[in-house]
Amino acid sequence: MGPLQGIKVVEVAMWAFVPAAGGILSDMGATVIKVEPPSGDPLRGLQTGLGGDAPPAIDFSWEAYNRGKQSITLDLKQKAGIEVLYRLLEGADVFLTNLLPRARKAMGIDADTLRARYPKIIYATGSALGQKGPEAEKGGYDSITFWARGGVSSSLTEENAQDPVGPPGPAFGDTLSGSMLAGGICAAIAKRAMTGESSTVDVSLFGAAMWSMQRTIAQSTFDGVARFPRPHRDRPNNVLMNNYRTSDNRFVALGMLQADKFWPRFCEVAGRPELARDPRFVDASARRQNVAQCLAEMRALFASKSLAEWRAILAQQDGQWDVVQYVGEIGADRQALANRYLQHVDADERKIPLVSVPMQFDGSPLPTRRAPELGRDSDALLAALGYSEDAIIELKVAGVVF
Repeated sequence: MGPLQGIKVVEVAMWAFVPAAGGILSDMGATVIKVEPPSGDPLRGLQTGLGGDAPPAIDFSWEAYNRGKQSITLDLKQKAGIEVLYRLLEGADVFLTNLLPRARKAMGIDADTLRARYPKIIYATGSALGQKGPEAEKGGYDSITFWARGGVSSSLTEENAQDPVGPPGPAFGDTLSGSMLAGGICAAIAKRAMTGESSTVDVSLFGAAMWSMQRTIAQSTFDGVARFPRPHRDRPNNVLMNNYRTSDNRFVALGMLQADKFWPRFCEVAGRPELARDPRFVDASARRQNVAQCLAEMRALFASKSLAEWRAILAQQDGQWDVVQYVGEIGADRQALANRYLQHVDADERKIPLVSVPMQFDGSPLPTRRAPELGRDSDALLAALGYSEDAIIELKVAGVVF
């Protein structure tokens, strides 16, 4: 049983950001009922270029962010659809949505309206730019709001680059923002349990990006500069905080912040103990003053051996390091396997991999399940709400339920 067993969440949301939060709550044990329009969440079947060719294709974006949910199709543009939603919300703990404020108000599912009907419900939203300000009604997406406006892209883009750096993959900022929203909802659940008071929770893509970029945003604001300066790749502040190419064209990432602590032993195990005694490189200050020469030595040193050789060498010293892995290698990573960070679920007579939510409880990962087919649970949910078979048929004939 997950830590949120017994919590009921009703989700009226599309795409990735807010559904990702619902997926986390689902893996944590909550019952998450996803309300979809008759055509379905547009994320279903979205072509990202990463879907694979094996028939039938697995939509990993859909599976990742809608894991373990129930699906009901409702036309919320019809009054009868809203009435069904209201009945779903009876006894619900959380209402989760990313519809724009104007649409929520028109449908009668804004916070004030729902709070008047359900005083104890937690009202949780994912927005683009926050609930206040002149652009509160503006929509947004990961690539434009989190990645671009939030300063992530510009901070990764080299000076005079032809194009800004794009996201590393689908829904990168959505996933981070959804994790923050799930955390806020859990805090609201705890608050209600302790005080009896319900909360309205909002996380925006822009706010989540600012949180992720807070160090450079704060420093740039304090210093009054538009762009936080990046160390030039040929003049790192610390040669032990850098990436190096091996002889077989892989990269090793060094992360030794306490450079003087680790420098002598690193040089010894790397077979170059004389570098630690060289007056040009003897301490951090000397290495910074002679960074061009020191960096040249380091690059040549790493280029002289393969990744496998460097794994064995670096394991003999205490400084932190790791391999720059390809995403396709991570599923076989021994730490991923040991901690079950990747799980396999049944899908169409196959097993498909899904990354586990990162929170573990009592030494075990939370189990994950497949995302639902469109409207898979409509009939069962309506019956549980007290609708007769004839009433369900009438809703389908009227196009309220599909």
